[in-house]
Amino acid sequence: MSALAFKVKSKNGQQVLKDLTSNSTVGELKMFLSSLTDVSCERICVLCGYPPKPIDTSDDNKKLSDIGLKTGETLIIEEKTAPAAPAQPSKPAKPVENGVVSHETIGPCRPGILMKKVVPSDNSCLFTSIGFVLNGNVDTSVHTLMRQIIAMEVASDVETYSEAMLGRPNAEYCVWIQQPSSWGGAIEVAILSRFYGLEMAVVDTLNAIINRFGEDKNYGQRVFLLFDGVHYDPLYLEQSDGGIQTVFPAEDMDIYREAEQLAHEAKSSRQFTDLNKFTLKCVVCNKLLTGQAEAQKHAKETMHTNFGEV
Repeated sequence: MSALAFKVKSKNGQQVLKDLTSNSTVGELKMFLSSLTDVSCERICVLCGYPPKPIDTSDDNKKLSDIGLKTGETLIIEEKTAPAAPAQPSKPAKPVENGVVSHETIGPCRPGILMKKVVPSDNSCLFTSIGFVLNGNVDTSVHTLMRQIIAMEVASDVETYSEAMLGRPNAEYCVWIQQPSSWGGAIEVAILSRFYGLEMAVVDTLNAIINRFGEDKNYGQRVFLLFDGVHYDPLYLEQSDGGIQTVFPAEDMDIYREAEQLAHEAKSSRQFTDLNKFTLKCVVCNKLLTGQAEAQKHAKETMHTNFGEV
């Protein structure tokens, strides 16, 4: 019989649940989670893993070892149905008596959960993601304006944006980036960071690091983008009143650390794209290619340089 400890995230904040054991039951877990989160046992939905997926808590008599929970995992708690009554201010969690379970708040209680918003894989995912953190909604048409902004910036500074930096002549790049099939990456993030006056923190799940664009500009606000090696999605804070927050003060290091943790959880769960195995399609001739090496070989042989996500 081994002791278990879980990090618990809910719309009331983040806490630690300790001293459960592998022989504890699902019913006991739900009771303790209800105490921590103010969600009734009947409405508790427990998500675990990355991306978070619901775990089966329908049988209160099952042991935690039977449903695959392991110590150190993060549990995200949601309500199965919206409460009929208006939301009440959250109450401080009460300690469980008899020493069975104890919990502690990690720093100040943050009213929300950092979540990923999935955007389409249409070769413009970077621009759609930036549009979401700026405007709070998924608009797949914003890429046109952003591509024009980037092209104008690059064309205005041929010395900085040389062929060596862009991988192609400046004028050719300006035509290329405005095509809907062209992907955005680090160069484009850096330009849009300056244009919008925001630090853009790219959470790299492949390497479990955060690349900060605009860090040296001392911008007052920061946004977060999740990158799995190929695809971008925006991150947002889901708040207890149902609203979302996508722009954060640059000095808010609590949310930054949550983003770092998300990167580590994603890498440990292998939630990233293997660049040697993912599938691409050549937009010019529609040939399907597997991995970065095949794409590079095809480009060298055919001079085709536009590839799309499959």
